[in-house]
Amino acid sequence: MTSPADLKQLAPTGKLRGGIVVSPAASAFFAIRQGKGEVRGVTVDLMQAFAEALKLPLDLQVYDNSGQVTDAVASGACDVAFMPRDVTREGKVDFGPAYYFISSTYLVPAGSAIKTIDEVNRQGVRIVGISNTTTVRSARRTAPNASVEEVPSVELMTEMAATGKGDAFALSHDSFAGLLPKLPGARVLPGHFQQTGISVAVPKGRPAALQIASALMEDAKKSGTVRRALDRAGFKDAEVAPPAQ
Repeated sequence: MTSPADLKQLAPTGKLRGGIVVSPAASAFFAIRQGKGEVRGVTVDLMQAFAEALKLPLDLQVYDNSGQVTDAVASGACDVAFMPRDVTREGKVDFGPAYYFISSTYLVPAGSAIKTIDEVNRQGVRIVGISNTTTVRSARRTAPNASVEEVPSVELMTEMAATGKGDAFALSHDSFAGLLPKLPGARVLPGHFQQTGISVAVPKGRPAALQIASALMEDAKKSGTVRRALDRAGFKDAEVAPPAQ
């Protein structure tokens, strides 16, 4: 049973301020905007389930990239969010369990001679990634010979890929599935240069909040809530992360 004091630590305003990230194409992490501005996706379903379990109203906060939602949680403007976990973020927020593991690779535009991830790590190759994300940080680390440009959104990245303003575009494998139809002739390179969990996160220094969020995440996996959210978003082959050790 969650005590009022513990619940206040998680949701100090009396609402659950939940952060999610949108892009032009849905993935196991990215939500999408619908015609009238509503958002839907795996993370939206999970955040709604959290709010219902806590019997709190949901104040859904929508961001264009995972760096923005990280900063919002770190500042305390956002109570709980889902984001790819890495060492940099661990210094800003406290992480609970993952609901899904992503593998990141590159998309290359039509006509590209690049065939492998190793070939991206060359002088003159222009990598494009999303600002302040674990994927772009990993791209810099694993492809030091290439140049890396950071952009604020997947939407802008897609426009750049369509107009040839870059040689390799860094995202997760599942994110590219929805983008490929918009980029005729583009290819996703096999393999990956990074694997990480998409985990629940809360502001630092709130141990009760972390305990509650972690329990909600594990319950969502055990009860089938995560599985149903993935299926509803069209990711029936996506594997739910195993229980936390």
